Amino acid sequence: MTPTPLPSAHKTIAVALTGASGMPYGLRLVECLLSAGCRVWLLYSQVAQIVARQEMDVALPARPEEVQAQLGARFKAAPGQLRVFGREEWFAPPASGSNPPDAMVVCPCTMGTLASIAAGLAGNLIERAADVVIKEGRKLILVPRETPFSALHLENMLRLARMGVVILPPNPGFYHHPKTVDDLVDFVVARILDQLAVPHALMARWGEAQAAVDVVPAPSSQQ
Repeated sequence: MTPTPLPSAHKTIAVALTGASGMPYGLRLVECLLSAGCRVWLLYSQVAQIVARQEMDVALPARPEEVQAQLGARFKAAPGQLRVFGREEWFAPPASGSNPPDAMVVCPCTMGTLASIAAGLAGNLIERAADVVIKEGRKLILVPRETPFSALHLENMLRLARMGVVILPPNPGFYHHPKTVDDLVDFVVARILDQLAVPHALMARWGEAQAAVDVVPAPSSQQ
C-alpha cells in the first residue's frame, strides 16, 4: 500500500544552497515551502553566499542564526518554522539518520556537490545530510545548474538516478508564455514542489486554465 502523503504543514524539507548559478531558484523554493506551511531546514555553502550577492544582491551572513533571522523576516516564517545550520554543524538534526527530513533539495547544486554525493562523501553538513536522506530512503532532489554537462557529470547523475535520486535540471518550459524572469523561476520551482507533493498554484497545469491568483506572489524587485 502506498503511504498517504503528509500534509505540507507536517513536512520537514531540508534545502541546501550551493555555489552554482541559480540562487533565485533556491530562495524562491524556500519562500514557497514556508508559505505552504512546511518546516524548512536550510543549509548553505560559503560559495552560495558569493552567488547570492552576485545574482540577487542578497547578503547572506556567515552566521547561520543571522541568516535565519534575515530570511525568516523576509519570508514571514512562523516561529520555529525555519532553521538554518552551518556547514560544520555536526550536531544538527539532518546529520543523523535518527532525525532525517522528509525530503531534501539541493538547489542550485554544483557539480562538485553532486560528485561528492554520488561518491558517498560527507565532508560537510550538506553532503552528510544528502547521504542520510539516501540511506534512510527519503526523497533527494538535485537541481544541477551547469552547461554543457561533461561525460563525468552525466555518469555521476546516472549513478545517483539509479539510487532513486531525482535529477531535476532547471530547464524552464515556454508553453505557459512566460513574460518575466520570475515566471521562468516559478516554472522550475513548481516542478520541485510537485516532486515534494507540496500544493501550489505557481502556474497553470497542462490542459487547465491559468490560476487566477498565485499561492505566493512573485517576489518584488524591491526586496
